[in-house]
Amino acid sequence: MAYRVRVWDLPTRLFHWLLAVCVVALVVTGYTGGGAMEWHARLGYTVLTLLLFRLVWGFVGGHWSRFRSFLPSPAKVSAYLRGSAHPDHLVGHNPLGAGSVFAMLLALLVQVLTGMVSDDDAGFTGPLNRFVSSARSDQATWYHKAVGQWLIIALVLLHVAAVVYYLKRKRQNLVHTMVIGDKMLPAPAASSRDDLVTRAIALVLTGACAGLVAWLVSLGNLASAQ
Repeated sequence: MAYRVRVWDLPTRLFHWLLAVCVVALVVTGYTGGGAMEWHARLGYTVLTLLLFRLVWGFVGGHWSRFRSFLPSPAKVSAYLRGSAHPDHLVGHNPLGAGSVFAMLLALLVQVLTGMVSDDDAGFTGPLNRFVSSARSDQATWYHKAVGQWLIIALVLLHVAAVVYYLKRKRQNLVHTMVIGDKMLPAPAASSRDDLVTRAIALVLTGACAGLVAWLVSLGNLASAQ
């Protein structure tokens, strides 16, 4: 008998797909340069908004979206690789996938923050650049262009490869689950709460995160106007 379990709530799914679109668009606009850099900056602010939302949602979101449900550890990874993982680790993110999630969130957060203080001397200056020294700005710009972008691209490719592997070798369609939110399981499991109340909370949180990002960007604009 199979049990249908709501694994990914709607806010988590929207976060995932919006983030994916933004990351692809950031790569395109970053390499296009010129006038596209204005959109590159806007996409960066959008990603920061999404990341801030996800950090908060990791504590108040649906059961399987909360960080406590998939915090990785060497013991969990070892058990998973030996085929003796806890049943809960086979519902949401498995221990290996959890590690990649945290790595992606951290890499993207560092990438956005370094972009906000960078100055590439080619027509783009981050809104918070004036609040750091030239040396710090140079370091951030170097990381953003020479390290961060390649790290994110590598993590994305690794993520895609893992999705393909699970589809071909384990017959698990992770993309389908992230689209519809539900997963068919051989045993009962906790479902993520996903109703109008939680979605309204997510909407308010997103607005608050967007307001915070807009305020951060305005700090640079106010400073430049003085």
